[in-house]
Amino acid sequence: MAANAFGGQGSMGNGGAMRVAPLGGYYANDLFPLSSEAGASSTVTHTHPEGIAGTIAVAAAAAMSWRLRDLRGPERTQAFFGEVLKMIPESDVKRKTLLASKMPQTAAAQDVAKAVGCGELVTAPDTVPFCIWAAAHHLDDYVEALAETIRVGGDCDTNAAIVGGIVALSVGREGIPADWLSAREPLGL
Repeated sequence: MAANAFGGQGSMGNGGAMRVAPLGGYYANDLFPLSSEAGASSTVTHTHPEGIAGTIAVAAAAAMSWRLRDLRGPERTQAFFGEVLKMIPESDVKRKTLLASKMPQTAAAQDVAKAVGCGELVTAPDTVPFCIWAAAHHLDDYVEALAETIRVGGDCDTNAAIVGGIVALSVGREGIPADWLSAREPLGL
């Protein structure tokens, strides 16, 4: 049982955060159930409150990525962070996401990673805030969002999964390079 891990506290890792972006897209037009549904999806493997908060944060970011896809400029980044922060429960994830939201768009991604983490500790509080910052500042460019995220280092595959899931909802299928789509594994539908 997931709750028995880590001395009965459950995992506060990133599994829930890595897989939740589609749920954010599903509830993008009806945010009311999003937090509870994202939290429930996390508890399958990550029952620690920080793991749940990270999952909710990414679901909220994915939903806002979709909702704000037609808005441009600094207003979008501000609205994105404002709405995401409203949905994250009180936690280290929320505190560090608030800190990330105050980092200027001109900040180097490495500096943001130093301030809030980039997955080196493999926990939601050390991963999710940076990923939300990276996504928020690249909502129009899937390739650059992933490239910058990976250049920073840390838990690159986790970070790229989170950022990619969020940004994909903003750019849509047409914003993902065709050769990347053709190189993926079959969906099995």
